[in-house]
Parts: sequence; C-alpha cells; structure tokens
Amino acid sequence: MLSVNFEIAKTHLLAKPKQTLIAMLGVTFGIGMYILMISFMQGFNEFLQDTLLSSTPDVRLYNDIKTDFTHSILDEISDTSKVLNVVHHPKPKDITPNIKSSALIIGDLKKDDRVIAVSPILSTQVFYVSGPVQINGTLSGVNILEESQLTGLNSKMKTGKIENLLTIDNGILMGHGLANKLNVRVGDIVTLATPTGNSMRFRIVGTFQFGVGSLDNIKCYVNLSKVQQLLGKDNQYVTDIGIKLKDYDLATDISKEFAGRYGYKADDWKTTNASAMVSILIRNVMTFVVSFTLLVVAGFGIYNIMSMTIQNKLKDIAILKAQGFSSSDVRQIFLTQSVTIGVFGALTGLLLGFIMSSGVYNLPFPKNDFISITHFPVVFHTKHYLFGMGFGVITTFIAGLMPSIKAGKIDPVAILRG
Repeated sequence: MLSVNFEIAKTHLLAKPKQTLIAMLGVTFGIGMYILMISFMQGFNEFLQDTLLSSTPDVRLYNDIKTDFTHSILDEISDTSKVLNVVHHPKPKDITPNIKSSALIIGDLKKDDRVIAVSPILSTQVFYVSGPVQINGTLSGVNILEESQLTGLNSKMKTGKIENLLTIDNGILMGHGLANKLNVRVGDIVTLATPTGNSMRFRIVGTFQFGVGSLDNIKCYVNLSKVQQLLGKDNQYVTDIGIKLKDYDLATDISKEFAGRYGYKADDWKTTNASAMVSILIRNVMTFVVSFTLLVVAGFGIYNIMSMTIQNKLKDIAILKAQGFSSSDVRQIFLTQSVTIGVFGALTGLLLGFIMSSGVYNLPFPKNDFISITHFPVVFHTKHYLFGMGFGVITTFIAGLMPSIKAGKIDPVAILRG
C-alpha cells in the first residue's frame, strides 16, 4: 500500500508541473538566500573577530591608576575635628603606572596550562618627528617574538620582518597608516620624543597593518629595553602584560581570576572591544530574523499550493476513500508531496546558495589603506548547509501537515453527492 501511495503522490506532482515548480522555487530561493546571507555575515563577523583578537590580547593585565582626592596632606597636620580643610583644584600625585614584581607574575603565568603566550609591554605616549612633521601616537616596547605569538604580528607585516628588531640596533616597526602620514619607509630615520622631553632616533625596519585605524595610524613597536632606556626606567619596568589563551572564549572568567590573584586590573578581549561585540550580535540577530522570514514565507507558499491542490482534488480523494484508502493513506499521499517539494527545493537551494556565496567570495575587495583584505569574507561551514536542509524540510513538512490532515477528514459520501 505504501508504494501505491507514493505513486499517487508522484502522479499529483507531475500532473501540474508548473505549480510544483513554483512551490519548489519558493523553497529554493528561500534556502539559497539563507545560505548567502549566513555565509557572508558569518564570514564578516569572523573576519572582524579575528581582527579584534589579533589587535588586542585575550587578557590584558595592567595597573589601573585611580587618583583619590578625598584626602589632603593638611588632614595630617591639623585637627580635622576643629578645623575644616578646603583645598581648591588639588593636583594628582605622581603615581607610576608600572606593574610591580612583573617578572614573578610573568613566570607564574607561563606555568599556567591555559596560557599559550605572555608578553611584557611598556607603553607610552610619544611624538613622532620626521623633518617638519610631528604626530602624536603610542609606542610599545615588547619582546617582539612573544608579542608576535600574542597578536600574530608576523602575518600583519606590510614591509620588512619582525626579526629585524633583533638584528638592527634602534629599529622600529611602524603602523602602515602612520608611515604614510610621516611619508617615510623602511630605512628612514625618525625621532621619538616623550612628553617629559626625552628623545631617541630610530630606524624603520618594517611596517605593519592590522586593519584597525586606531592602531595602524598611531602605533609602533620597538624592543622593550629601548623604551625603558627612552623613559629612563630599569629593566623590570613594564606597564602591561598581554596574555594569549588556548581557549579565548574563557577569557572573561580567567581575567577575573587573574585580577584577584595578582591585584591588578585585568580586561578580557570582549570587554576591550565591547562596542564591536555588540555590532556582531546585532548582525547575527538580523541575519537570523531575515533568514527565518525567507524560509517561513516559502513554507506559506507551499501551504497555499497544497491547500489549492486538495481543493481541486476533492473528487479524487473521495474516490480513493471509496476504494478502501484510509484517512492515514490520504494524509500520507499529500504529506509526501509536500516533503518531496521541500527536499528537492532545499537541495537546489543549497546549490544555489553555494554558487552565489562562491561568486561573492571571488569578488575583489576594493583596495584601501585601512583593511588588509583581498576578497569579501565569506565562509563555507557545513553546519549552515545542514541547518538549511533540515529547516527547509521541516518547514515544508509543517506547511503540508495541516492540508494533509484536512484531506484525511474529507467525507467521500458528501463529496460524491455534490
């Protein structure tokens, strides 16, 4: 009986091929646009997330300086119970932002199994001077090989190599945007001056580009010892400790643990890039809503077509029941038609989505000085195709379920009597 039901379902589908094709195309375009949208949006989100992860450590440990103006030195030399001391425009104390016992902390972090790399950093504001041009920016003193493990700097180089810092005295790696502003290139000399008046000359040995303007336009790297020398500090003086984890998703919990353990402020990469993470979340929600709408609209199209098919085949249903077909047989016939449309529509939709996604992926990305990317970021994840296939079949199954139940409840006597 089962094979007979399938044959009848096939006959109904082939009897009106245009109607069947329209229903199938509704699913095809719904699934195809879902694959295109999810592949492109997920690719863009992953590109943005990779950029954020490469430009910031998973966990940043630093000394969060907070100036307390609630107490004054006058309180220590006068009786505050008899005298009210009022200080106008108090000046903050000269507090050093360095991390004390940094070597011990770094040694302890390197023993942690959850940590891949640890990089001591000494950051300071500087003025970059090249001829008459002066630009304000930031300078990071690092151990360049450890910093490369942390940020993937080696893969971000536009010119030169990070190893040049180890072989060339007073070398500097400069952001690509900053180098353009100063109109300098590899081999040129620039002067760096601190707000306190100290200055040193450095030779450019390479330029890098993270694709983040706030970094590429103001930042440079030099050896840690050179910044300590520039600031007149000892070889233990560092302001930050960057940490790369085996699982960056654990950064939030681990940062809280490190903050409690070492007594310093610890920010995870999600906190540092909170605004960007919000935009990623919003794009994911929008993609899901639009994709869900496309698939539901396709489902309603199948529902309408199946309802019209049943309405046009009331006499056929009555004859089938009169010949001994049960209500479950009738439901099975029309449900088979719906699922068949869903399966073939979903398969062709996946193929269409893959073709459109491949086309977008192969489009050249417009050249610019801000983002180091050659093509549009599109991903091809198997889970997206499996979800699209499953959702397409389930949607069409549900769309055909109600009409098929209605068909099974039809009274053949009432139909044949007219």
